[in-house]
Amino acid sequence: MTAESAEEGPGLDDAAAMRLLREGRLEVAGRLVEATNMTLYCTISQGDQLAACVYKPVRGERPLWDFPDGTLAAREVAAYEVAAATGWRLVPPTVYRDGPFGPGMVQLWIDADPEADLMALVRSRQPALRRMAVYDAVVNNADRKAGHLLPLTDGHIYGVDHGVCFSEEGKLRTVLWQWRGKPLPREAVTVLVTLEREMERGRLGRRLRELLTAAEVEATWNRVRKLLDTGVHPYPSEDWPAIPWPPI
Repeated sequence: MTAESAEEGPGLDDAAAMRLLREGRLEVAGRLVEATNMTLYCTISQGDQLAACVYKPVRGERPLWDFPDGTLAAREVAAYEVAAATGWRLVPPTVYRDGPFGPGMVQLWIDADPEADLMALVRSRQPALRRMAVYDAVVNNADRKAGHLLPLTDGHIYGVDHGVCFSEEGKLRTVLWQWRGKPLPREAVTVLVTLEREMERGRLGRRLRELLTAAEVEATWNRVRKLLDTGVHPYPSEDWPAIPWPPI
């Protein structure tokens, strides 16, 4: 269910969705049992606005050997902040707030195209998918599975499940390696320049320092600079599995 199909009126732009997610009344409707961590399907309402969303409370996070405990929700929010700064609308509106099971990540629910063939999608060379590949390189996404892509009927593609991003170590694992070593598109270079500026002296840098460690923010900045210096999509690491398992 999208915000628009939840019958809140003419639809929410991202700014209105963010306000609703921050201030609305959050009610749990069910649990997504296939998720590794506690992931709750909820409704959120304020006045005549109503939307569906996903709520991942910190207390429901399973410990990981390579990420600090209790940090996944903040990483999801940081991933949204980077996505928002690109202007590509790659991640649904996402906030960190209190909820029925304590603080956690709350993200607008997006209805993907039910007819989409995800395996065919990830083998394609769609420009929207290439933007996602650049974005994943910036946030150091350790788990870009096909099932973490939400293609819409209009061709737009969202990405979700960004709890294992922003490690200081290179952990990029993705199903989107078809551009490895290829020159970055001019559009991507322009966006990366903007990200570098925003991390150095803009809102993005300040916001990331609220959500991540100083070392993780510095590592993110370094990844942006490396992409600009090399001018190409990264190659898989020889020290880390290139593709997540299962890939779907």
